[in-house]
Amino acid sequence: QVQLVESGGGLVQPGGSLRLSCAASGSIASIGTMGWYRQAPGKQRDLIASITSGATTNYADSVKGRFTISRDNNKNTVFLQMNSLKPEDTAVYYCNAHVLTTGRAINSFWGQGTQVTVSS
Repeated sequence: QVQLVESGGGLVQPGGSLRLSCAASGSIASIGTMGWYRQAPGKQRDLIASITSGATTNYADSVKGRFTISRDNNKNTVFLQMNSLKPEDTAVYYCNAHVLTTGRAINSFWGQGTQVTVSS
């Protein structure tokens, strides 16, 4: 129906940068708010950044000033630019999108997750 495919995770040293991408495809009429979540081992999945269809953004305090969320509505893609990475940013990162499908249903969809590891 709707698929979200993430890319861009990996291993980076403290202070480094990574850029995550998440592309949505399938039976999409329109996409509302898109967001990035992360889940560290043994912890809950937390929202760290979101962006509305009108490009209003919100960030968790833990990433404010270091991460930037953006989107390309023409390509149904959301990005997360992560700078000044810290070991505590290590987690599996998931994208989420609220989608109006061509079947006129509104549902929340998740990507498969991408691992980000910050370590020297």
